[in-house]
Amino acid sequence: MLGTLKSFLLGAAESKPQGPADLQVAVVALLIRAATSDADFGVEEREAIRRIASASFGLPSSEVAELIAAAEGEEAETLDLHRWTQAIKAAYSEEERVGLIEKMWEVVYADGVLDDYEANLLRRVAGLIYVPDRESGQARQRVMARLGVTSRTD
Repeated sequence: MLGTLKSFLLGAAESKPQGPADLQVAVVALLIRAATSDADFGVEEREAIRRIASASFGLPSSEVAELIAAAEGEEAETLDLHRWTQAIKAAYSEEERVGLIEKMWEVVYADGVLDDYEANLLRRVAGLIYVPDRESGQARQRVMARLGVTSRTD
């Protein structure tokens, strides 16, 4: 009781349950938002997110599944992008932010088609995390070349 009161008065953070890191959740939530922005969250996009999350954070498949579940919950509850993009902008270097945009392009092109809603989301996110249009366009071209995608939009 006294410890709880002391913690409250001193402003000590309460311990929260162990789970995926907030920044990882923000990144994966943005990937999920990219995948769902065309209203078709297909197998290809889900697999791309799993692969990207595993490679980006070096997590085993069980932790990737936990991270994706947490991010899906966040994505379903959050309408705006501000909280996620602010966390990413504060924590990531310019190179890492460009890398995130490239990962998002990879998710939206996983099904081989770019929808107008997906393209709009990528432009908004790039602007919010201060990735110049030129860098975003180059990231898009790298993904298209890597995936062998030739069509530009739906």
